[in-house]
Amino acid sequence: MTNTTDSQSNNAAQAERLDSAMKGASALSSLARKVSFVTMACVAIGTTGCWGVGTNYNLGFLGFPIPVSPYYQHKAEEDFWKKERYDRVPILGPTTSGGAPVALDPPSDDEVMHALESARPVQGGIPLLYEKQRNDVRIIKEKIADYVDPPRFYPLIGPAQLHHAHYKCTIYFEEKTTIGYPVPHTLHDREAVEVVYIDHNHFHMVGDVEPYTTPAL
Repeated sequence: MTNTTDSQSNNAAQAERLDSAMKGASALSSLARKVSFVTMACVAIGTTGCWGVGTNYNLGFLGFPIPVSPYYQHKAEEDFWKKERYDRVPILGPTTSGGAPVALDPPSDDEVMHALESARPVQGGIPLLYEKQRNDVRIIKEKIADYVDPPRFYPLIGPAQLHHAHYKCTIYFEEKTTIGYPVPHTLHDREAVEVVYIDHNHFHMVGDVEPYTTPAL
């Protein structure tokens, strides 16, 4: 009876030691996997140049890619387009003698549509939630003022005349608004009208103006 009890105790002790050994091996294996993962992550980050490990520049949180909507890229390009073509005041040559100066450059359809977009935007919606469309656009342009100021001296330009040309542009179009939340519905304005005013002011040089030369100091 005593031998049987001792044998059972030895078996239980051996099983407990074996279980402890297996748990220790599992813990070591898990620790090894974690160390390997951390090492590979550090190597990957250090070789990309985004985090600044080693000699690379440290960008901090800016080193991580941040998604940006294409709308903002298009808006920046559109602002540059308007500045390059429509926001600058041209300086032309002297007016021709013998007749009243008349402005011959009415606003283009592209300029009118940019002005309409600034006054009544349709861009920047959210698909399936809030969208606007503008269709069947018709533009009527009218010159409402055309006159030239007397000659005067303008800094950085010299003697010049300011030629004023004001246009009234009436735009007829269909505007369709699609709303998807919380109550899906569509608003269709078939007789939308918008009026924008565009100034095509420019300068005319006065007299025989010689090129500017830097004075001797």
